[in-house]
Amino acid sequence: MTRTALIASIPGDESSVAAAVAKHPSRFVGYCMVDPSAADAVDRTRRALTDLRLRVVCLFPAMHHVPLDDERTHRVVEAAAAVPGAAMFVHCGVLSIGVRRKLGLPSRFDLRLGDPLGVSRLAQAFPTMSFLIPHFGAGLFREALMAADACPNICFDTSSSNSWIRCTPGLTLEAVFKTALAVLGPSRLLFGTDSSFLPRGWQKPIYDQQKAIVESLASREDAALILSGNFDRVFPQ
Repeated sequence: MTRTALIASIPGDESSVAAAVAKHPSRFVGYCMVDPSAADAVDRTRRALTDLRLRVVCLFPAMHHVPLDDERTHRVVEAAAAVPGAAMFVHCGVLSIGVRRKLGLPSRFDLRLGDPLGVSRLAQAFPTMSFLIPHFGAGLFREALMAADACPNICFDTSSSNSWIRCTPGLTLEAVFKTALAVLGPSRLLFGTDSSFLPRGWQKPIYDQQKAIVESLASREDAALILSGNFDRVFPQ
């Protein structure tokens, strides 16, 4: 694994990610968060994907309080779809920010808006663009599976500790991988650790756990697709 995604998750931070991508284009793929409720959302989407050469637009409907079937969301996706090779990342299910939780700050996220079934409607409207649902749907695993089963352009990423599993009694990460493989096949799972800023840094335990599960469930060829090949296919150099 020699490539990774960098996400501009702070409003207006696209330029710093673009600078890193420009310096190491064979290693980094740039993502950026866009709030569809912002007046300049469409312009920022176009600029990020063209002038800054980022590859993915990230939607967080629960955070920004904009439904996936809202016309503002549709305009952002439409602008992204006009750029060849661009993809959408749509966060669904459980959404929390560790710093806010540690500080005891209340959550202002509307989890009702992060429904993977809404992603399926967008994926059907823009069938040539890849849609990435992170963390297996982050608690809405069944709905994410249904959406992906209906839309071959929906992929899952496997990133984070996937602690949402504790909300489904009896479910294990191994069972999640096994079911996802049965529904999506090995060509639509993209491995990720969700590593981030220091001191959190590189999440080696997540890597070790997921790699062991993938290698226990998939052939060597399919494991190679999940761990790096699918990312390279969705984001060719």
